[in-house]
Amino acid sequence: MAINRIRIAKDKADLVKALVDDSGGKGPFQTYADVMAFAASYGAKCKKRVPLNVIAKEPAPISLEIFISRGYDSLIKLLAIADTNDPKILSAYEAETEAKRVTIFEEYANAGLENLREELRGTVDYTERIVLMLSLEKLPNSCGDEEFDLSRFL
Repeated sequence: MAINRIRIAKDKADLVKALVDDSGGKGPFQTYADVMAFAASYGAKCKKRVPLNVIAKEPAPISLEIFISRGYDSLIKLLAIADTNDPKILSAYEAETEAKRVTIFEEYANAGLENLREELRGTVDYTERIVLMLSLEKLPNSCGDEEFDLSRFL
């Protein structure tokens, strides 16, 4: 059985490289696998999948073994079962199901990278912006449609 690889869309390759902290860079992630896992989670949060058209040569497709060694295999399986509602997608004995899980993960990651690109547009420090995004996600929606009442400070 061939080992599947997680591919990156060519139009998102520069963003993925910029998000990795290599050679003294300021990226918030240590590896390409970390970037793809975060992007897939973000794509799933947005309930959006985007198929890959042209595949990037650099960064090269990432071996599924790297994702397994970093503990992301659970994320890949969770996204697949949540997307298909079919427990058979988790079968370890069928090559087609593994390929389908990889495709689902890639498409969520591609959508997440698309959304991240919009969120990070014009940002100098990607780490700071991503931390801000996560902080805003964690806080309850206290900035609803209500107006801010200054009278309580009088």
